[in-house]
Amino acid sequence: MTALRLPPELVERLDALAQRTGRSVIDHARDAIVEHLDDLDDLAIAEQRLEALRHGDSDTVPLAELLARYGVEH
Repeated sequence: MTALRLPPELVERLDALAQRTGRSVIDHARDAIVEHLDDLDDLAIAEQRLEALRHGDSDTVPLAELLARYGVEH
């Protein structure tokens, strides 16, 4: 279990949201953290892949090849 200290204005917003939705503050806080962590993970992966590309450790795929691979017409 992790305890977080939140600014009063954030606590007020979470309380108001919980009242409007009938869900708990904990549920909303957990959802927000999970979504943000997913975004941070995606960003870290993108930065690693970009760095690998810049160093020549990764290849690119032409857009036309991707479109053909997945059956998308343009």
